[in-house]
Amino acid sequence: MLTETQMSNRLEMIRKIAKKRDRQAAFKARIKAKAAQTVSWMDEVEKPAKKPTQNLSKLHDDSSKNPNYYTDASKYAKEFYGERYQQTTRWDNDWGDY
Repeated sequence: MLTETQMSNRLEMIRKIAKKRDRQAAFKARIKAKAAQTVSWMDEVEKPAKKPTQNLSKLHDDSSKNPNYYTDASKYAKEFYGERYQQTTRWDNDWGDY
C-alpha cells in the first residue's frame, strides 16, 4: 500500500502528464487547422486530363500516314538538292570509316 506522500506525488505526476498531453493535443489541433486553411487556399482547379497521344514510332514506320517520311535519304537528297548534294558528297569516300 502507498503512503499519503507517495500517493500525492503520484497524483501530481499524473496531473502534470495530463496537462502536457492536453497542450500537445491542442498544439496538434492548431497545426491541423492551419494546414487545412493553407491547403484549401492553395487548392487549384484540376486541369482536365489530356488524351493519350498516338505512339510516335508508329507514325514514322508508315509512310502513307506521314507525307514527310522518306525511306530513301539519298533519293530525297538527289531529288530536292540535286547538284548541291553531289558536290557536297563527292569527296565523302576519302574520309574513311571512323
